[in-house]
Amino acid sequence: MTDSNQPLAGIVLCGGRSRRMGQSKALLPFGNETMLQRVIRIMSQVASPIVAVKAASQQLPAMPDNLLLTQDRHPDQGPLEGIRMGLAALKQSAPESSATYVTSCDVPLLQPGFVQAVASRLGNADAAVVVEDGFRHPLAAVYRTSVLPVIDSLLDAGKRRPLFLFEQVETVLVSTEELRGADPDLSSLANLNQPSDYLAALQKAGLEPDPQVLAEFNSFD
Repeated sequence: MTDSNQPLAGIVLCGGRSRRMGQSKALLPFGNETMLQRVIRIMSQVASPIVAVKAASQQLPAMPDNLLLTQDRHPDQGPLEGIRMGLAALKQSAPESSATYVTSCDVPLLQPGFVQAVASRLGNADAAVVVEDGFRHPLAAVYRTSVLPVIDSLLDAGKRRPLFLFEQVETVLVSTEELRGADPDLSSLANLNQPSDYLAALQKAGLEPDPQVLAEFNSFD
């Protein structure tokens, strides 16, 4: 378990280019909110504070007043840069937040219990990452702010893959089978990369797609 005196914080990365989706994932409607707003709302049920990491000049929807906001220093550096900036923002604004769950903005079916289950496996380690069929999910993982110097050294060396971080710090591997009690369908790992993924997630949530978004998808195809 994470130490109750060290509350769980959250980082939501939203600065990706959304190339395969054809439009900004952060701004895609999901019911009466955008995907970014939804993920932040879900995360806020089990983590505080929340940091959103955006790209420079990226447009965002209306955000909660208590949200911490930062941005990548350099474009197209991958998720490790975003994780680094989120952890740095927490270290400065909320130094009491030692453990932080990191997710992307394109997992609208994220389950709060899933986040808690991953965090509960951290123990005294530096990171805890979900492993699915051998793949480590760097955006379904808990990190301590103490890994910041390691991330900086990796980025300075041009090593931008989160796998390099997991190899250098004490990391707990959390199998998906351990998490099915909290999220039987593992919907928390269903990141949406293209229009078909988005439409399937809406259907699973019992929501209708926006007609204008459908028209834009058709024109993108």
